[in-house]
Amino acid sequence: MLPLSSTSSAHYLRKIMTAIAQSFNGNLKKAVAGLRRINLEGLKWRVFDAEGQVLGRLASQISTVVQGKDKPTYTPNHDEGDMCIVINAKDVCFTGRKLTNKFYRWHTGYIGHLKERSLKDQMVKDPTEVIRKAVLRMLPRNKLRDDRDRKLRIFAGSEHPFGDRPLEPYEMPPRQVREMRPRARRAMIRAQKKAEQQEQGVSTYTRKDKRREEVDAEVGELK
Repeated sequence: MLPLSSTSSAHYLRKIMTAIAQSFNGNLKKAVAGLRRINLEGLKWRVFDAEGQVLGRLASQISTVVQGKDKPTYTPNHDEGDMCIVINAKDVCFTGRKLTNKFYRWHTGYIGHLKERSLKDQMVKDPTEVIRKAVLRMLPRNKLRDDRDRKLRIFAGSEHPFGDRPLEPYEMPPRQVREMRPRARRAMIRAQKKAEQQEQGVSTYTRKDKRREEVDAEVGELK
């Protein structure tokens, strides 16, 4: 390896320090970028805490606020939505099996280059993009969509560079849990009773089991 001169070593050291500073402040710079194109006069700064919130319910509330639909002065052809800051995006919740069964797909433009990524992998790579996609797909596809996208600032953690702004925490409406249907409730009660009987050593042999054995015996005789 050839020895480096003092000027070249200083150049590489300066380059490394610049890269470290850019990586450290990269997300904050991206968050502040684009605010000059937004008329912030009269806008509120709403803060959404995504910790423990279901993705769909959270995205629907954000899309309502960013469009200004919660205001009596809402007009479809004017952008009157407030600034939306979402924190703790890495702690958002999902229902069902979406982590493994939901996929994001896109095409690079080359033949056969159809890419896909599961929701679980996307949460590891960039959890902020999950909320952004969910909100943008709830917005109408018109000329106001880009301006509303600039009003949406999402952070994986609880830190953000807007501490000097008059922030207003947004309170999510209480979740209305639907009552269990009678058929599902009866099935759950039967399963609980069966589990208790198995723990107590009581036989759980039913008429269905007897009929199933008779059918299996008839099928065996036919073979």
